[in-house]
Amino acid sequence: QVQLVESGGGLVQAGGSLRLSCAASGIIFSINAMGWYRQAPGKQRELVASIFSSGRTNYADSVKGRFTISRDNAKNTVYLQMNSLKPEDTGVYYCNVDILSVIPLSEYWGQGTQVTVSS
Repeated sequence: QVQLVESGGGLVQAGGSLRLSCAASGIIFSINAMGWYRQAPGKQRELVASIFSSGRTNYADSVKGRFTISRDNAKNTVYLQMNSLKPEDTGVYYCNVDILSVIPLSEYWGQGTQVTVSS
């Protein structure tokens, strides 16, 4: 009923930038929180940034000042602008969205997009 499609990952040198996008489609009545998580090899998935319907944002300490999360409610899309990338930012990035659809408010995950930062 609801799908999340991510795009924008890739390979970049340290200090470079990437912009991730995650678009939700299907039967969507409303969207609450939207966020990005990442998982590095051998590590647990961690929250990178989140944005609520109010516009309030939250960032992991490791990305503050470098990453910016934003959303376009008309397009049901969340973005993650990543600047000054570091090798430790490497991982699979997943979007996570709370959506009210034909079923009660539920959490949905994107398929993941690989971000690789070379030193």
